[in-house]
Amino acid sequence: MPKCQYCGERAGILRRSCKDCRRLEEQARVYGGQVGFSELLDRLEETGVRPDKIMRFLKANPDGRGSVRDRLTAEMTNELLQIMGINERQTPDDVERIRKGGEKDPDGGGQV
Repeated sequence: MPKCQYCGERAGILRRSCKDCRRLEEQARVYGGQVGFSELLDRLEETGVRPDKIMRFLKANPDGRGSVRDRLTAEMTNELLQIMGINERQTPDDVERIRKGGEKDPDGGGQV
């Protein structure tokens, strides 16, 4: 049986994603770029999907274009930049680079 491209669980015959991840994907499609990240997380939690599965969904990179989280963050950022009249665009790769640049190493020292 095929595995879900987001969470790795069973997806079903001729499916690329499981039922839970399809619900999450729909919410992300409807609200991505339209609401803030915390509100989007609230919308994802309202689906009833387990929090650990929501995190796997957000970290997934199903098509090699960046993680779902980074793509949503880029969409939100681009929407804000457009509203502010700034003619710049961020890609999921830009978001990942910024996010990883701010991560601390596990020993609590400096940057990774």
